[in-house]
Amino acid sequence: MHGGIDVHLMEVEGLGIMRTNYNGKNSNEDKLNGLLAERLMNVIRQHEGLMRDLITVRALNLPECYIAAGYIRNYVWDLLHGYTRTDRHTDIDVVYYDLEDVTEARDRRLDSELRSSTGNDKWSVKNQARMHTHNGNGPYHSTWDALSYWPEVTTAIGARLTLDDQIELCCPHGLEDLFALRVRRSPKFHDRDYYLERIRKKNWQNQWPQLTIYED
Repeated sequence: MHGGIDVHLMEVEGLGIMRTNYNGKNSNEDKLNGLLAERLMNVIRQHEGLMRDLITVRALNLPECYIAAGYIRNYVWDLLHGYTRTDRHTDIDVVYYDLEDVTEARDRRLDSELRSSTGNDKWSVKNQARMHTHNGNGPYHSTWDALSYWPEVTTAIGARLTLDDQIELCCPHGLEDLFALRVRRSPKFHDRDYYLERIRKKNWQNQWPQLTIYED
C-alpha cells in the first residue's frame, strides 16, 4: 500500500492507520484499499458483539491497541460465504504496543480482567513490544510493524474504536487478500514450513471452501 488518502497509511507518531474519506487522488492500490476499508468498517458496525468488544477494549486505554486476527478475518469470510454465524473464532486477540511494561504477567492479568468482566474466556492479550522474542525477529517498533510479521497477509488486520466512536484499522498488508478470500504467507514471514503446518492445522479450506490458499 502507499500513503496519501485519508483512508491511507497515515503517519501518526510513526504509526500506519487506515482512516476513512477516500478522495480519489492516489494510486489504484490506494483506491481499492480505501474502498475495502470503508466496506470493512461498515460490516464491523453491523456486528453487535464485535462492536461491544471494541468498546470493552477501548476502555483498557492501552497504547496502539486493536482487536485483530481471526475475530475479524473469520467474520468477513463467513459473510463472503453467505454464512449467518458471527462467532467462528477461537480467541479474541487483543494487541497493543507498550515498552514501559513488557512482562507476560501484565498480559495475563489483562486476560483475567477481561474474562471476569465479560464472562467470555476467549480473550487473549499480547503486548507486541515483547512478541519479537517469541518470533525470532528484531524488536518491533509499533503494533503496525508487529502485525506486518504475522504469518498470513489476511490475518494481519486489526480494528479499534476511537473516543469519538470512529473505527480505525491497522492493516500493514492491505485488505485485498481478505475480501478476495486469499490466504498467502506474509512477505515478512520467512518460515514456509511453519506457515504450511499452520494452514494444515487450521483446516480453513474445509470451513470456507471458497478460499484460495497459496503454499509458496
